[in-house]
Amino acid sequence: MEYKYAAFAIPAFFLFLGLEYLIAIKTKRASIFKYESSVANLTIGIAERLLNLFISVSFYELFFKIYQEYALLHIPNHWLVWVLLLLSTDLVWYWYHRLGHEVNILWAAHIVHHQSEEFNYTVSARITTIQALIRNVFWCLLPFVGFHPAMVMTTLILHGAYSFFTHTQLIKNLGVMEYVLVTPSIHGVHHASNEKYLNKNYGDLFVFWDKLFGTFAKEEEQPVYGLTHQLKSYSFMWQHFHYYMELAVACRRVNGLRNKLKIIFGNPEILDQNIRPELENKFLPANGLLKSGYRFKSYLNIQLVTVVSLLFLTTYFFENITIIDKLFAASLILITLINCGALLEQRRWIYYLEIIRLLIVIGYISIVFDTFIVLIISALIFGFLVLTEPVQQWFLKTMYDSD
Repeated sequence: MEYKYAAFAIPAFFLFLGLEYLIAIKTKRASIFKYESSVANLTIGIAERLLNLFISVSFYELFFKIYQEYALLHIPNHWLVWVLLLLSTDLVWYWYHRLGHEVNILWAAHIVHHQSEEFNYTVSARITTIQALIRNVFWCLLPFVGFHPAMVMTTLILHGAYSFFTHTQLIKNLGVMEYVLVTPSIHGVHHASNEKYLNKNYGDLFVFWDKLFGTFAKEEEQPVYGLTHQLKSYSFMWQHFHYYMELAVACRRVNGLRNKLKIIFGNPEILDQNIRPELENKFLPANGLLKSGYRFKSYLNIQLVTVVSLLFLTTYFFENITIIDKLFAASLILITLINCGALLEQRRWIYYLEIIRLLIVIGYISIVFDTFIVLIISALIFGFLVLTEPVQQWFLKTMYDSD
């Protein structure tokens, strides 16, 4: 039943996103949205929602195990306890979030949330599964102290829902609320790369943690959103793993386990800033990012609508479908998300991703209907397509030629 409720968070997200976009157009602020960046934001969020389907139950069970076997206390259910739990949740978030910026191995997961040069509701989706795993480890502190797991899960849902609404530029100063709650203006400062705003405003719900621990900054000059060294890529894979690659290169360049551990658990500021440009020159397209035409965007939009619809259906029926169904949906969605990033960067190997995607669909149909001869024939046809240069050239020309 919980999965069915979770499924409706997906259309709710797009409802509020659509409202934000319409208001941005009406107020002549549509420039806060950039098509390619918004698509990249959404693909990361879709992947996180998908993969969390497979791990969320495990963490709920872990919370219960910790509470039953290791809890320091067993705090009763009382309205004052709910207030205390909300404060405790936000305090744990503050330190999880702050350490996510101050420790390289944690920043490698959290950096994805800060890569976008936009600041709108799509940015709230930029959460990776790795970051979600780390965050849940921190949440284990709550049942360990003695809060009941059911109360913890309810509070986390409310806490997470609130943070969605702080990712917008359309809401500015909220008066007296600015002294109590983290508002869009306060959280926008956290997403800024302006020097005066760096490492500020880690709170998620309440603003007083930042004031208490000396990390608060009020919005004064216009924030410049994104990283101090912007990413220059919409690649699904690059966005997820570039910082792990940077850490690997940095560790390879020093001798001794102690020095390597200093890099892994040290502050991001100690990392050689020349490593990323070197990796970009090696792995990113030399021609840079190209403009997208109407036909290209239509094709990309169809893919997004398809994966969002499949994610909704998979979430809604997750408890009732087979493992084959789950693996099919997960593989098809992930391949499509990688394909979306490759399309945004005009990569030629999208042709092969399309073939793989078709094989996944036909393979699933073959298994469900027990018709493996169809899979064999299809594999032969697609093998022919891989070796046929004119078909590949036609496909790429259709995708990438300007309209």
